[in-house]
Amino acid sequence: MSDNNFYGHISSDWGKCKNLTSLKISNNSLTGSIPPELAEATNLHILDLSSNQLTGEIPKELGSLSSLIQLSLSNNHISGEVPVCIASLKELATLELATNNLSGFIPKELGRLSLLLKLNLSQNKFEGNIPDEIGKLNVIQNLDLSGNLMNGTIPAMFGQLKYLETLNLSHNNFSGTIPLSYGEMLSLITVDISYNQFEGQVPSIPAFLKAPNEALGNNKGLCGNVSGLKPCSTAGSNFHSYKTNKILVLVLPITLGTLLLALFVYGLSFLFCRTSITKEYKPTEEFQTENLFAIWSFDGKMVYENIIEATEEFDNKYLIGVGGHGSVYKAELPTGQVVAVKKLHSLQHGETSNFKAFASEIKALTEIRHRNIVKLYGYCSHPLHSFLVYELLEKGSVHNILKDNEQAIMLDWNRRVNAIKGVANALCYMHHDCSPSIVHRDISSKNVVLDLEYVAHVSDFGTAKFLNLDSSNWTSFVGTFGYTAPG
Repeated sequence: MSDNNFYGHISSDWGKCKNLTSLKISNNSLTGSIPPELAEATNLHILDLSSNQLTGEIPKELGSLSSLIQLSLSNNHISGEVPVCIASLKELATLELATNNLSGFIPKELGRLSLLLKLNLSQNKFEGNIPDEIGKLNVIQNLDLSGNLMNGTIPAMFGQLKYLETLNLSHNNFSGTIPLSYGEMLSLITVDISYNQFEGQVPSIPAFLKAPNEALGNNKGLCGNVSGLKPCSTAGSNFHSYKTNKILVLVLPITLGTLLLALFVYGLSFLFCRTSITKEYKPTEEFQTENLFAIWSFDGKMVYENIIEATEEFDNKYLIGVGGHGSVYKAELPTGQVVAVKKLHSLQHGETSNFKAFASEIKALTEIRHRNIVKLYGYCSHPLHSFLVYELLEKGSVHNILKDNEQAIMLDWNRRVNAIKGVANALCYMHHDCSPSIVHRDISSKNVVLDLEYVAHVSDFGTAKFLNLDSSNWTSFVGTFGYTAPG
């Protein structure tokens, strides 16, 4: 019964369904508390009540659901502590309690869940240390403790989690060094330890060596052979040296020639236009004093620093959306202008996927102007933060609007039809009025954004492609699954 508009309380009568093995009522508008009587449905394997508006505490009676494999209660308003009896669910493979108001300490008894593959306790108010017993979760693959109030050091026993693939400890107050036993964690693919007090050398395994800057940043003093970190052998270098680095911010409108020149000055090795470049451009004093900032009337370094200040170094409280290539933040500039800033997911050393998306978006939006296409004000390419600055479209994406009952009602049928017309107008313009034609390749409800008047704007041109009408055009698969035609 997930993904509907159900409201009201969960009936205690579900506990009478003795043969029920799966109860999924996620992504609705259910309120009230979780009825303890659910524990009487003793054959339950899956209980998913996530993404509702449930309150109260987790009933300790759920500890008697001995057959339970998945317990998902994330994205509610559940409070209190995690009952120790959850550790009695010996068959549990997935425990998701993220984005609630849970508090207290993480029960060390959770280390008894020997079959647990996924543990997500993020975005709560847990405090204290990580229990050493978590290191006994021998088969765990995904561990997320981010966004809490936790402190202390990482238990050395974490090195025994040889099947762990994803680890997120970001946005806490952990400290100390990262245990060298991490060298045994060769299955680790993704790691995020940002916004803590870690220091010392990062482990020399691929997950850390290839981690994006933002996954290791905002710590006390990490070092290592990783892009964005100081070498451990170099004393006195400052991780925050970006404050004195050269910063390139281009504010539109500018000519395509100036754009190309700026890109070469910064050392970028891609081409933004359809003609070949035969001259190598090098930075000169003349270029550095050229006025590229007519809209904001100050230099690029100030633009960069003001955006960093306006978002408090891209704090999550300013986050208004997340996409495949970047996260979008709302920023109010000193001039009073409010803009949307899409911060590119930081690049890993030697990889170019996000870089290509960054280039594609700039190229596409410097070539086109249309009422139903989002307006690009400028961009910044910098070793620490690369971002694009757009007009802010206050209503947000259609995807988010349709998930909210009140907003979805306001988006009545007339407005929906007009939004569809707006998208059609934008696509018609890109396909027929641009030379060469531009194919967006990822039209979805997440990439259609509405302004205060519910006028639709197509956004996110990271996968856009310019077509050469004089030759065949082949592309690999791109797009959002669920919105693309089957192959």
